[in-house]
Amino acid sequence: MKYRSTRGQAPIVDAGQALRAGVAPDGGLYMPQSLPHFSPADFSDTPDLASLAGRLLSPFFTDSELDGAVPGICADAFDFPVPRVRIGTDDTAPDCLELFHGPTGAFKDFGARFLFRAFGALGQNTDAPATVLVATSGDTGGAVGCAAEGVTGTRAIILFPAGRISPFQEHQLCCWKAPVEAARVSADFDACQALVKSAFADTALATRHNLTSANSISIGRFLPQMSYWARAALDTFAETGTAPGLIIPTGNLGNAFAAILARACGLPIGPIILATNANATLADWFAGGDYAGRASIATLANAMDVGAPSNFERLSDMPAGQVARVERVEDNDIRHRIRTIHDQTGYVACPHTATALEAWHRLDDVDRAARHWLIGATAHPAKFADTVEPLIGQSIKLPPMLKAALNRPARSHDLRNELGELARLLGEPA
Repeated sequence: MKYRSTRGQAPIVDAGQALRAGVAPDGGLYMPQSLPHFSPADFSDTPDLASLAGRLLSPFFTDSELDGAVPGICADAFDFPVPRVRIGTDDTAPDCLELFHGPTGAFKDFGARFLFRAFGALGQNTDAPATVLVATSGDTGGAVGCAAEGVTGTRAIILFPAGRISPFQEHQLCCWKAPVEAARVSADFDACQALVKSAFADTALATRHNLTSANSISIGRFLPQMSYWARAALDTFAETGTAPGLIIPTGNLGNAFAAILARACGLPIGPIILATNANATLADWFAGGDYAGRASIATLANAMDVGAPSNFERLSDMPAGQVARVERVEDNDIRHRIRTIHDQTGYVACPHTATALEAWHRLDDVDRAARHWLIGATAHPAKFADTVEPLIGQSIKLPPMLKAALNRPARSHDLRNELGELARLLGEPA
């Protein structure tokens, strides 16, 4: 398998080279030159997520240093449950696909754990470690820090926007030991993401520090996320005989693009609906406007506070018609849906999951009855207790993996939104 840049001005590379680089030299994002095609029968002997992931992802890493290593990476990385939970008793009630049972309580654990195990398999030179540079709007940083802690041959630098993430999220992404460093940037997430891109664009800086990415711009992040959509779709298809629809909370478009790519590979996935918060870039584009990145707006679903989603470049690289609809969900709708779902069913949803539940609620009866729907439940509600608990009138029990993170000491750097500041954090002389 070879990879090309979305901008078409960079050399063709293999998967290992694409992983190490993160971003193509022309500033584009790497895309597979071709896609493998599967049928449900191809996964008849893969009873769990890890075995399915090994089969689904292996073709994307052929003829690279990771050829043959992917099943083992998946078995090690995906060692936690991904339950489907029915929300309500009605025949058309959707399932929440709970993606938050990994070590940091968010779906970002899938990509981060795969990515750092892949780096380990690539055999990075510990004398010149790869520097994984990542911007986070909330959950990515914690997952990257957890996955990177103690890994030799890499270091991780996490940039997050000051005052724009929950206290729990900030503690969780600042509590990891070497080789992880977290930096609080006096800017919003889009500026943090732009700072990361500026570092990659500085060829000399990127080369000296072996920069690579752990954001969903990396193939090592979005490719493994195909796996849980594939597993849930196959299981639902086997039960109902119809390809399920997906409703995906969406910020930077990595999770949604993983589902789109899985469908393009032949997995039985029906319509894909994107649920966004008040950041309306995608909703405005889908409504017929030109794509126009903009400054992000702070919302209750803060991990989705993205005004210029990087993976839109990948979506634009695909044939038209990949997205069935985009639903913009305001904070008042998020609050209402968290409260109503709990009152009606007892289910406790985080603000991000609530955007997708609200999008499902807006479907008409015909669409609900046409197929079964899967809701992406992207984060454990305990991470957003300050928002959720007052709405449901009860406390949320903190799961053991999140309680352990709170018991760790936190440390971080303060950073101005300047490339020179980031360069000094990387180790450049003042």
